[in-house]
Amino acid sequence: MGIWKEMSQELKTELCLRTEPIGFRVLQKAEELDQIPRMMRWKATCAFCQIPYLVRAQGLTIGVTREDGMLDRCKRIHGLLATDEQSMKEEAASLALTWMPSPEEAVRQQQDYYRIPPGEAIVLAPLVKEKFEPEVVLVYGTPTQIMMAMCAMQKVKYEKFNFHFIGEGACSDSLAQCYVTNKPALGIPCAGERTMGQVAEDEIVIALPPGEVERVLKGFKILRKVGFKYPLVNIGGATDPSPALAAFYK
Repeated sequence: MGIWKEMSQELKTELCLRTEPIGFRVLQKAEELDQIPRMMRWKATCAFCQIPYLVRAQGLTIGVTREDGMLDRCKRIHGLLATDEQSMKEEAASLALTWMPSPEEAVRQQQDYYRIPPGEAIVLAPLVKEKFEPEVVLVYGTPTQIMMAMCAMQKVKYEKFNFHFIGEGACSDSLAQCYVTNKPALGIPCAGERTMGQVAEDEIVIALPPGEVERVLKGFKILRKVGFKYPLVNIGGATDPSPALAAFYK
């Protein structure tokens, strides 16, 4: 604690983000929610993807327990309920009528899901408010903004980033994958996130282990010295790029 306000503000400034970075945490006991100041307990029926929007755009701190009204499918992805074969079959039967071509392939999709090990509650808050120590940091931005964040990490230490798209339920690709693997995870938000979570058409999301936020910010500083920063300079599609490129490449 004590560092996230500054880091969040720096992230938002460097990338000109429209909304706030989010901190996410699983709580093993629901009573732990009572220790978080100005926390709104969300008991109403909802999909998980509605919660990040209320946090990043409205500035709310929201807690949900396994007893609250969040859809069970969402609870099983985001650390509130365990998953078993029966629940996967039930979800697959529904998905086979919508996004998947058959019940069998819908089961395959269910088996590919990353799922957060369950506790009794989860909490999300704007990172800038420093309400708790996050386990995952979510950043929503345009493809260019998120690309710059990934390039900043690579400028500090190169690694090949591998990402997935499982289709509907893509929050598993970002938040849940990051939580389980402790690696940065990029997600292309699915239809549910677009329609219920109000993720804009030009937005994608990256989930970061907390320790990687400092790496992103360090990389921004190094790239800025080279001459790369957001927004990128528009060279143009019908011009000789040589003079512009000469400023960066030998």
